[in-house]
This record gives sequence, C-alpha cells and structure tokens, in this order.
Amino acid sequence: MPLWQYRERMEIQSIQHAHVTEQVLRNGLSHLVLNEDLIDALGPAVNSAKSLFLYGHPGNGKTAIAEAIAGMLGGIVYVPYAVDIDGQVMLVYDPIYHSPVQDEGEPGATETLEDALWRRTGIGYDRRFARVQRPVVLTGGELSLEQLDLRYDPFAKVYQAPFQVKANGGVLIIDDFGRQRAAPRDLLNRWIVPLEKRMDFLTLHTGGKFPVPFDSLLIFATNLEPQSLAEEAFLRRIHYKVHVVDPTREQYEEIFRRCCATAGVAYHPAAVEQVYRHYYDERSIPPRSCHPRDLLGHLVDMAKYLGAQPKLNEELVERACRSYFLDPANRN
Repeated sequence: MPLWQYRERMEIQSIQHAHVTEQVLRNGLSHLVLNEDLIDALGPAVNSAKSLFLYGHPGNGKTAIAEAIAGMLGGIVYVPYAVDIDGQVMLVYDPIYHSPVQDEGEPGATETLEDALWRRTGIGYDRRFARVQRPVVLTGGELSLEQLDLRYDPFAKVYQAPFQVKANGGVLIIDDFGRQRAAPRDLLNRWIVPLEKRMDFLTLHTGGKFPVPFDSLLIFATNLEPQSLAEEAFLRRIHYKVHVVDPTREQYEEIFRRCCATAGVAYHPAAVEQVYRHYYDERSIPPRSCHPRDLLGHLVDMAKYLGAQPKLNEELVERACRSYFLDPANRN
C-alpha cells in the first residue's frame, strides 16, 4: 500500500484513541502490590498516550508495570503487511510482535463485511492489512541505533521496518534503559523530534528520507539516575515521570504472602520477621519487591535438594537468605 494511505489508516486507529478507566487500571495492576500514589500517577500517564519514564531501584517491578500497562490497553489494530515508498518496499507486519486475531463472527444479514469493519474500526476490509492484537514491542540492552532505522535486505530487495514502526498503534517498552549498546544520549537525541511531533523520519539506502507515524505509548524503565541519562531538553519531552519506590513493610508482607500462595508454601509472618531482623536491619540491605519471590525460589530448591517439604522454617529461610544475599564482607 502507498505510504500516504498507511499514514491515513494509522491515524484512524491511533493509540491516542485508547483509554483506560480507573477500574480497568486497578484490575490490570491487581497482581502487583503498589501504593495508591503510584497507581494514581499511572492512570493519566497511560491515557495520555505520550511517554512514560519509570525509574527507581532494581527489583521493584518497573518491567512488570510496563507489561501490565501494555496488557490492559487491549484492543485490535490493522497492520499493513508492507508499505510502498516510491517503488521501495518496507515490511511492517512481524509475527514476533503482531498476533493475528480472527474476526469475531459474521456481519448482520443486511451489512456487508466491509461495512462491519468500517463501523468497528474505521478501516474497510482490505487484504493488505493483518488484523492483530494491539502490538507490544519490548526491547532492552540489545537495542542499538541501527535498529531504529530501516534495515535493507540486498537479496530480497526489501526493507525491514524498525521497532518503533512495528509498535505503531501499541506500546513500545525500552527496558533497562541506559544499558544499551548505544550511549543513552544518542538514543534520546534520536527520539527528540519523534516525541515532539509524533512523526519519525527514516532513510532509504539511496539517501531519500520519508516520514512515518511515531504513534505508540513509549515507556522507558531504568534503575539508573534519570539526570545521569538525559538532559533537561529531553526529560521535558517525556511528559510523565513515575518513581517506583521500595516496598513498605506492609507491602512486603503482602507480596510474600502472595508468593507463598503461588509456590504452594504455607505463609508464616515469622519468616518475614527473620529476614528483616537478620538481613534488612542488621546488614542494612534495602528490601525489594522481587525478594520474596526469589527467596521462596531458593527455599523450594533447597528443600528439593534435601528431600524435604518446602516450609518457612527458620533453617530453610536462613539457608535461602545466605545463598541469595551477598556476604557483608564481600559487598562493596
């Protein structure tokens, strides 16, 4: 399909048309233990369909929050298999990120299939499009600057669209931001204009440039200090910055309780008291939201090795902690 038609169709099904209510947001995050301030901050950020910066210490659920946001948006979009740019072909549909969805039933007796699709989505029946779930593209430390532009296949003589094009109409998650092969400032500079204009420019191997929609909810997740990654000019273009903090004692206990239920281990408050007293308090180790899950995993592995039933007894909890936390003498 021609480029102008692709841009027109993507505008009709823009991510800006996707909205979540407070109840949908809470349901989508119900498997996580989060404080009210964090949930209230996420709601407007998701509905803005602009950009979101999740930052905070490692292990507190930033990636899990980003993936939950992507899941709660839901919906169906139509992605073109390929786009024609002045005789050059750019492949957009990617089975890795685009999950096909079958049409839900037949249209009414007096309604054609084309009319039904137009009524539902604003897009007429067109075999050049694939009907897919709202795309979610997750990339992390492997991301490089080259992957943000077209990749030309000299044998097939076609271009492969970059991540941000495949994420159009959906969510693009940059996980572990700051740990990519390219310098953070280089990646951020590459996205300053697209974030501002919601339009990106790609370059053909012939040197010609052309505009494509930059239409995704862009989520950065990092455990590094934001000021060390980006300057003010870029940070102001990321409209929402949400700090994901360490869990409180009450939240930690709830996470531990849920993890016990998942692992099939009976929960005992004494185990949490033991971990806090001997590790978080005595060794000044900050509690993280991932610790209950990881410690229980160690405990179950230890019990399996000993041929015993996994239980939150003092011995198994201590052995799990010793194998998980660094010895104070070896910590920098």
